[in-house]
Amino acid sequence: MGNENFRFETEAVHSGYRSEEHKGSLVPPLYQTSTFTFSTAEQGERRFAGQEEGFIYSRLGNPTVKILEDKMAKLEQGEAALAFSSGMAAVSAVLTALTKTGDHILCSQGIYGCTFGLLQLLKQKYKISYDFSAMSTREMIEKDLKPNTTCIYIETPINPTMKLVDLELVAITAKQRGIPVVVDNTFCSPYLQTPISHGCDVVLHSATKYICGHGDVIAGVVIGKNEFIQQVSRTTLKDMGGIISPFDAWLLLRGLKTLPVRMDRHCENASMLVGFLRNHPKVETIYFPGNIDYEEDHSIMSKQMKKPGGLISFSIKGTKQTAQLFMNQLKLIKIAVSLGDAETLIQHPATMTHAVVPELERKKMGIEDTLLRLSVGLEAWEDIKEDIEQALEKI
Repeated sequence: MGNENFRFETEAVHSGYRSEEHKGSLVPPLYQTSTFTFSTAEQGERRFAGQEEGFIYSRLGNPTVKILEDKMAKLEQGEAALAFSSGMAAVSAVLTALTKTGDHILCSQGIYGCTFGLLQLLKQKYKISYDFSAMSTREMIEKDLKPNTTCIYIETPINPTMKLVDLELVAITAKQRGIPVVVDNTFCSPYLQTPISHGCDVVLHSATKYICGHGDVIAGVVIGKNEFIQQVSRTTLKDMGGIISPFDAWLLLRGLKTLPVRMDRHCENASMLVGFLRNHPKVETIYFPGNIDYEEDHSIMSKQMKKPGGLISFSIKGTKQTAQLFMNQLKLIKIAVSLGDAETLIQHPATMTHAVVPELERKKMGIEDTLLRLSVGLEAWEDIKEDIEQALEKI
């Protein structure tokens, strides 16, 4: 396919791949090889010197992986992309590329537990400091920035509180200081939100989640400008080696074809379940971008997201034990810490995904012991609702 600009659904199927370059194969071939041969010694020299395009070794690039990267760049409205062996490999590569000893990172009010663990490691080993900010106004962002801030790192919606950050507000403020803005877009996928179109610089995903959609791949992707992607490719990807396997890239390409269809169903099911949960006497609070009870977040959602998404967090009336008892009564819904799969999954952030975060920090992030995160799957929403209903009746 050429340089035509089609709608997202069409790009998800066709972009990044030209069948005529692969012997007419309708589906991108799987190049399951560790290395590539050269016609001559001189050709090998030119490729290693960067004087000739071509593949050398699959840690440095692979045709199947390249198709995935080109497709993700197109879908996220970026110039280029890199695929990684996990979402955390992507996060680690980006933060390593953007910082050095003594630098400072400003983060959104909450982040994924393993990202928090990485920040702790960077602080302890390399004296890279970090702070959390609500980022709700320009004045607040400017106050929280420091002379040595080299990166702003955002999750929106934030995991697991579903709090939203105004991407345009942060991007405009950051550009005045020349500070790059990195957005973890895992919860939305490019179908629901494209941070680069709102002025942000780097987007990353745990592609394990919605990009894959089938619960059978661990992977990450980073998207940004050509110059930055080349910098990461030549350094933190090549030398640290957190590369994706060609087979996993092939599986992600398969998953991407149905991303729009799946996301529509995830979002539809989630919206229906929110309507049920908000009226249940045993549910304390619901956290969902489409919740009109939170006017500020709903306004941000309407501006930068196509739909509210397929994730719901809610707190049960009672204690941690009440929340765990509820989870143990579920029959259809599976207890697991991932999201974006066909199956509906539930987890307890305080003891699972964010267990590494100290209790005081966890409470500041809004992660209480009664908070649960529900990744709404593709089942009939009525069946999901009935499972939640019968479990609530037993607590």
